[in-house]
Amino acid sequence: MKNQSKVILVLEDERPLLEAIKIKLERNDFEVVTARTVEQAKHYVSELSHVDAIWLDHYLMGKEDGLDFIAWCKEEDNAKCKQVPVFVVSNTASAEKVSTYMTLGAHKYFVKSNHKLDEIITEIKDSLFKEPHL
Repeated sequence: MKNQSKVILVLEDERPLLEAIKIKLERNDFEVVTARTVEQAKHYVSELSHVDAIWLDHYLMGKEDGLDFIAWCKEEDNAKCKQVPVFVVSNTASAEKVSTYMTLGAHKYFVKSNHKLDEIITEIKDSLFKEPHL
């Protein structure tokens, strides 16, 4: 199944992991844009014509974290990002953090140590190609 140039924005602070995620997604025919800070990610969202999914880590470089980004992304007036599914992939697994992300509009939350990259990519593909997507 060809993914017809679906664009995924990956926000991850760990450079080696970011590269591994990028390579795996590209092997699955996704176009990948990477960012290590919320500021970079906001810039890309505003500059790109569209983003089909977001891979979001909690801890990021800079002053803001994943919660700051998803809160910004899901704001009422953020048309480019509001309906985009956000997949949180983080080492932070407290029930409070997971609940906060889900309340803010995350599509799914993965704990890094409990899931292989291929599993997460399969979930993203299933979401983008099997579920109705606005």
